Amino acid sequence: MTKRTSAKYKIDRRMGENIWGRPKSPVNRREYGPGQHGQRRKGKVSDFGLQLRAKQKLKGYYGDLTEKQFRRIFAEAERLKGDTGENLIGLLERRLDALVYRAKFVSTMFAARQFVNHGHVKVNGQRVNIPSYRVKEGDVIEVRDRSKQMTVLLEAVQLAERDVPDYIDADHSKMVATFVRQPGLSDVPYPVLMEPNLVIEFYAQN
Repeated sequence: MTKRTSAKYKIDRRMGENIWGRPKSPVNRREYGPGQHGQRRKGKVSDFGLQLRAKQKLKGYYGDLTEKQFRRIFAEAERLKGDTGENLIGLLERRLDALVYRAKFVSTMFAARQFVNHGHVKVNGQRVNIPSYRVKEGDVIEVRDRSKQMTVLLEAVQLAERDVPDYIDADHSKMVATFVRQPGLSDVPYPVLMEPNLVIEFYAQN
């Protein structure tokens, strides 16, 4: 399991953006970076800097994936037919922890990873505790019966800050969700602009 290497709000501050759209993000109050020199970082960003930032933002959004994990997913996206950027987003969205988050079973991507890792989720009736598990179209994701009354679940379902996207069919009365189809970039409800094209440029040059 990937370790949570930095707090989600520190990632927001580092990026200078509220990348999950959370109302409590410190970026809502302070748009500058963390640390005593954060406000001085106003210089022009190079092409490399823009590409690196795009990669770090996408990695951070999915629970601060390690470089090894992210690079492996990118390499797979390159091998698939079609647009590499669209493939990358599709593969990231097919992670079990991402879909648990999208279905609004939990409130954050980090909580989704922990929720899966602790064995609260079943896929097609079988318990799966690997957050990076690759879900296929038509797979049914379900919260285990003994976990359905957990406070974290009940609170997440009530969150008004985001909706379940149309590539997931979720029934919160039963805590069941079906992965309908792999989404493209335009289907994913990112609160901020994600630029997989810059990620492709980054890896092409580095």
